Amino acid sequence: MSNSIFLKDGTAQGVAKQRLIETLATSNERIINDPYAERFVKGAGIVKLMGHKLNVWLTQKLVPGFHEHLISRTRFIDNLVETSSSNGVEQYVILGAGYDSRAHRLELPPSVRIFEVDQPEVQARKRSKLPSKLANSKNVTYLTVDFTHQSLAKQLIESGFDDSKPSIFTLEGVSQYITKEAVKSTIKEIAMLTQKVSSIFFISYVDELLNKNPEACFGKDYPRAAKRAKLITNLSAKAGEPWISFYSSDEIKSLFSQNGYSIKKNVTFNDLNSLYFAPVGRALPQNQIFNLEHFVVAETQDHS
Repeated sequence: MSNSIFLKDGTAQGVAKQRLIETLATSNERIINDPYAERFVKGAGIVKLMGHKLNVWLTQKLVPGFHEHLISRTRFIDNLVETSSSNGVEQYVILGAGYDSRAHRLELPPSVRIFEVDQPEVQARKRSKLPSKLANSKNVTYLTVDFTHQSLAKQLIESGFDDSKPSIFTLEGVSQYITKEAVKSTIKEIAMLTQKVSSIFFISYVDELLNKNPEACFGKDYPRAAKRAKLITNLSAKAGEPWISFYSSDEIKSLFSQNGYSIKKNVTFNDLNSLYFAPVGRALPQNQIFNLEHFVVAETQDHS
C-alpha cells in the first residue's frame, strides 16, 4: 500500500463481522455490544441465524483465538475512550475509521467531539447504512484526507478540530498494512498538532517475531502455530491487503518517544483474556492464545 492510513472495504467488513458475532452472545456473556455491526456485513442474516456459539466454534477451527483477540482489542479501545472522555478528553479522532461505530454506541459525554477520518467511498457507504436517527450524530464530523496532497493536521483544523483541547487518537488494526513511514509521519503530525496540550494515542501493531519466531506469538502448545501464522498472512495478501510492517516493542517505544510521547501500556490478548473473558466464564486456555498483535497506549503531557 501507499503512504496512507486507509484500508479497503473488505478489512472493515471482516472486523465488523466479528463484532456482530460477539453481539449475538447472551447479554451476561458478551464482551462488547455493537447494534450497528450487522449493517456492514454481507450475509449478516446467515451469521445471525447461525448464532454466536456456532460462529465462534467455526472461527476456532480455522484460527483458535482469532475472534477473542479482535473482540478484546475492541473492548480495550472502548474502555480507553470512555475513561479518557470521563477524565477530560474533549476530542476523539478515529484514524482509518472504517465501520467503527464507537461514536454512536459508546456513552460519551455530549461535550466530546468526534472526527472520523477515512476514504470518501468507505464513509459514504457507512453513512448510507446507518439509521437516519443516531445517538450523538451531531457531534460527529466526517473527514477525508488525500495523504499525497493534503496535511492531516491542516484538514482537522479546517474541520473544526481545536488544538488547545485534550484529545485522543486511535489507529486500530492498520499499522501492519501500511508503510512504517506512513505510521511515523502520522504520529509526528499528530504530536505537532497537539503540542499545546496533552494527548493520548492508541496504536495496534503486529510483533516482528511473527516472521522470525512465529511460535512466540501464540500461547504454549498452540496447534501448528507457524502454519496458522502463514495462513493469516496469506489470506490477507490474497484479499489485496498484505501485511508489510512489523515492529518490536523497542521500535514502537522509540517511535513515540521521538515525538514526545511516553508508553503507558503495551498489552496483548494474553493480558486481556483474564480481564475480559474470565469473568464471564469464557477464558481461553494457553493453547488458544493469539498474541501476535500488541495494543499500545501512549501519552503526552500538557504543555500549557
